[in-house]
Amino acid sequence: MAYAAFRSIGAYVPEKILTNEDLSTMVDTSDEWITKRTGIKERHIAAETEFTSDLGVKAAKKAIERSGIDISEIDMLVCATISPDYFCMPSTATTISAKLGIKNATAFDISAACTGFVYALSIAKAFIESGMKKNILIVGAEKLSAITDYTDRGTCILFGDGAGAAVISATDKKEEAIIDVHTGADGEYADLLMTPNGGSGSAHDALDKEATGCFMQMKGNETFKVAVRTLTNDVKEILEENGIKSEEIKHFVPHQANYRIIKAVGDALKMNSEQVVLTVHKYGNTSGASIPMAINDLYESGELKAGELLLLDAFGGGLTWGSALVPFSPLKK
Repeated sequence: MAYAAFRSIGAYVPEKILTNEDLSTMVDTSDEWITKRTGIKERHIAAETEFTSDLGVKAAKKAIERSGIDISEIDMLVCATISPDYFCMPSTATTISAKLGIKNATAFDISAACTGFVYALSIAKAFIESGMKKNILIVGAEKLSAITDYTDRGTCILFGDGAGAAVISATDKKEEAIIDVHTGADGEYADLLMTPNGGSGSAHDALDKEATGCFMQMKGNETFKVAVRTLTNDVKEILEENGIKSEEIKHFVPHQANYRIIKAVGDALKMNSEQVVLTVHKYGNTSGASIPMAINDLYESGELKAGELLLLDAFGGGLTWGSALVPFSPLKK
């Protein structure tokens, strides 16, 4: 039987930084107000000429280079994004493939909002374990500034741009294998976090009248409550099913949406501060890119070592959620 191994990680953030002080000149807010409620200090913003695919390409190049696998061996690419280059087609995944020079590989996008990277990981695991593919590039890439209303204080303080990527490969060594991935969804809560206009669910002649409907909208208080409950329960379930205790987790990597959510979930799971990975202060919420960007920070700081166990946990619009138990298993040189 083939197993799926998490071989490498890479990430990219645009050069431009938007600070809380910058935002205070755009909407009625302040650094103190934003920091107290979210833990965010700054976020990166892509240039007008920088597309979501461009961010994904730069993250992917790092992941491929670090994987020890030749780019010609990549036989599938999955891109998780809610801010694609184009609304309908082509997919951002095919655009990334073309820019990387990947030929004849399966490529498609998925839309699972902030849970996108965990969903992509579950897809890669399934394709590899079925024997259909051997080396899969998964990318979480977002240019959320393109769908953010910078007159809405409730959302513009939260989101930033960036990308993360990983190479998932087949292995015959069980100790290298991704242990488990959980994913779920409940469309009954769809109105908590959504972009209401722009698709077939809204009349096209209404778009000019309701342009703000093409931006992200969120019911903050309700989202917070559901997020904490859902994330905590999902992690407890995946740990229990796999006979793993919270103290055995070396790195707990939650979706970087809001420090208060991360703190509440970490406390509920009895995770100590050394286990919990935090990058929300630097990047804000980058949706499907947030988890791989956080893993990349661990890797580049030297804190992530081969064989260490990662616990991933995400929650996003849809509503979607997911968790994963992933040993970091780079190819031995």
